[in-house]
Amino acid sequence: MLRVRFAPSPTGFLHIGSARTFIFNWLYARHNGGVMILRIDDTDIERNTQASLDSIFEGLKWLELGWDEQYRQSERLALHKQMAEAIFQKGWAYRDFTPAQAEEGEKPRTGAAWLFHAGMRELSREESDRRAAAGEPFVLRYRVPRAIIEDVRFTDGVYGEQSKSTADIEDFALLRSDGTPTYHLASCADDADLRISHIIRGQDHLTNTFKHILIFRAAEVAAPEFAHLPLLVAPDGTKLSKRRHGPVVSVTTYRDAGFLPEAFINFLCLLGWSPKDDREKMSRQELIDAFSFEGINKSNAVVNFTETDPFDPKAVWLNSQYIHAMPVEELAQKLLPVVCASGFSVDPGKMLAIAPLIQERIKLLGDVVTVADFFLVDKLPAYDTAELIPQKGDLATALKVLERAREILPKTEFNHQALEETLRAEAVRLGIKAGQMLQPIRVAVCGRKNAPPLFETMTVLGRDTCLKRIDQAIQKLQS
Repeated sequence: MLRVRFAPSPTGFLHIGSARTFIFNWLYARHNGGVMILRIDDTDIERNTQASLDSIFEGLKWLELGWDEQYRQSERLALHKQMAEAIFQKGWAYRDFTPAQAEEGEKPRTGAAWLFHAGMRELSREESDRRAAAGEPFVLRYRVPRAIIEDVRFTDGVYGEQSKSTADIEDFALLRSDGTPTYHLASCADDADLRISHIIRGQDHLTNTFKHILIFRAAEVAAPEFAHLPLLVAPDGTKLSKRRHGPVVSVTTYRDAGFLPEAFINFLCLLGWSPKDDREKMSRQELIDAFSFEGINKSNAVVNFTETDPFDPKAVWLNSQYIHAMPVEELAQKLLPVVCASGFSVDPGKMLAIAPLIQERIKLLGDVVTVADFFLVDKLPAYDTAELIPQKGDLATALKVLERAREILPKTEFNHQALEETLRAEAVRLGIKAGQMLQPIRVAVCGRKNAPPLFETMTVLGRDTCLKRIDQAIQKLQS
């Protein structure tokens, strides 16, 4: 059976590139009826943090895709050491007692690339055993073939045929001097044990694959198939990194700004992949049905953000499309916690009444606190009195409109039809256009010109609030 895995390291928040890798693995598994595995690669003890682990799970759970099996690499150390010992006993590895070396064995050097410590590689087994028994620390290294140079080859699902000469591969570490496994060993041991059939990961791991094939060969395990994904880059072409670009590359930043998970997934899928038919907004099932390695682009994908706007316009547009198409009841449910988290008090019934009035006006769920704030506050924030004056009118016109509205609204039913009929009829009586009648009232009750349809807005605000705000507007004009 097809089995894929997503293996994040808890050394930072969930990167959007990592999220895309998870999504592509998930889509490939679901498209082919396979198994999706989540494996936390937490063997880097010094860099692992609980906050990072929490961020990974928060981000993945927000995506609402799920997984079929879950493992932690730190709970599988015996398995890793067992593979290392087997490789050593077969002569595919040796102990390197060189002092003060980099744990991964790739010590910075000048000139030609470092490949191995000749004295250590040629050390006799007897001498190696003696020094190890005496407690001398060592790094266990893979014995890359040197006597006969060969090419390590594999066919990548995205980038095609790949090869690298063993003459260009260093004797990489399998175990550190403290006995803990390196990334290379732990990853391969787990992939073999979990029967991973396809490894789908970022293109920055492509060079690691040659080492991993050598490990699988020494362990006498069939190597999985590989597919490497183009990287996500910033507008300037640099790799999108946590250190350089900060929260803009975190999945939880998108969540907290009010992106919908289905829209975010849709956006990430279009970064480096295409269904080849110009579709952009795609449901989860459509993505599953369409996904294949053939649709993955070999070029890196640009996430377009700026210093003033952290989100790619395509992501925001896609999110707006999902919001605009969402059943109003579902939208109200999603908006309610956003509003409450911003310090406003609103009941579900009122939120349900507000939602259809702002649905076409918001692009992110977080927009609700600015687009609908006048529904949520007792007192409107200060606004320019000049806004109350209608087009081709003056202060006297605005005052006349508001005073007349104050007289008739207490006797008017507060529903769309009654409000519209009454206010339009009153405009005729006053000898002004409907727009000149409605603008002062709109600004008075909303605090702005740009607001949802007036009659529905007044209905939701209610008679008392509207009259109170009209009174305040009249006072503004008279002062």
